[in-house]
Amino acid sequence: MSKATRIRQQNAREKIAAQRAAARRAEVRKRTLIVTGSIVAVLAIVVAFVAIGLNHNNKSSGSSGSTSTTGTVLPASVHQDITTVPASALDKVGVGSVPSFMAADEGGQPPIQAISDKPLTSNGKPEMLYIGAEFCPYCAAMRWSMAVALSRFGTFTTPLRGIHSSSTDTDPNTPTLTFYKSSYSSKYLTFTPVENETVDRAPLQPTTAQQQAIWDKYDANSYPFIYFGGKYMITTPIYDPQVLQGKTWAQIAAALHDPSSAIAQGALGAANYMTAAICKMTGNQPASVCSNLPVSTP
Repeated sequence: MSKATRIRQQNAREKIAAQRAAARRAEVRKRTLIVTGSIVAVLAIVVAFVAIGLNHNNKSSGSSGSTSTTGTVLPASVHQDITTVPASALDKVGVGSVPSFMAADEGGQPPIQAISDKPLTSNGKPEMLYIGAEFCPYCAAMRWSMAVALSRFGTFTTPLRGIHSSSTDTDPNTPTLTFYKSSYSSKYLTFTPVENETVDRAPLQPTTAQQQAIWDKYDANSYPFIYFGGKYMITTPIYDPQVLQGKTWAQIAAALHDPSSAIAQGALGAANYMTAAICKMTGNQPASVCSNLPVSTP
């Protein structure tokens, strides 16, 4: 065999080997792409399930920005702190920061306005009507005061639940309570809460024709609206929601027991005004609450 022939054969073998190597590399790349694609698909599915799970948890927990309407059940210790504020703390706070807030932010409007309507009753008792919305930061502030004041006349028979106000409104994500699906019992009055809209401003609890007529007469459908049996009403926040910013529900509940705290000065001051209005509804009953109140109604 000549040298030229051997060279041609060697070149042919090398060419075939190169072709086979290229084919193997192509096959490896193909398999790699298939495996990589499968891994990416699996990861995408896992991420989707995780996102769904986190979204579900956020909704069920009533966390900041949550669309949950019922919020999250507060620990028993927090419920206890809210509903057992001692009279001594309320007396020490008195009017608190309410007058200064009203003077600066509401042009000197009185915290509670006297009215002379036909008595509003329910189940044979004077009725306190509240119309608010879960997104509303001003309602968020006032619910703390309502819970404290109402606890002096009766009992929240279901655990209080925590939510946050809207993340896109004034004083965003204000920690608060919701009265949606709450239960309250008192031998002195009936408490009727209407949470009219959700955190996302979707309709939640509609008003009755009677409630709407009262609301239209006085408040042009703004929140919060608190109506004390036809005798008094509150149509505006009466302390600054800003004092609640950045706090947890537990921190706010604990601060209610410290008369020197900014939270107590606002929330308990407002609760004292509400207590005075409720006492006028109930004929100053019970005497243990309604005698020697630290604030008076107009």
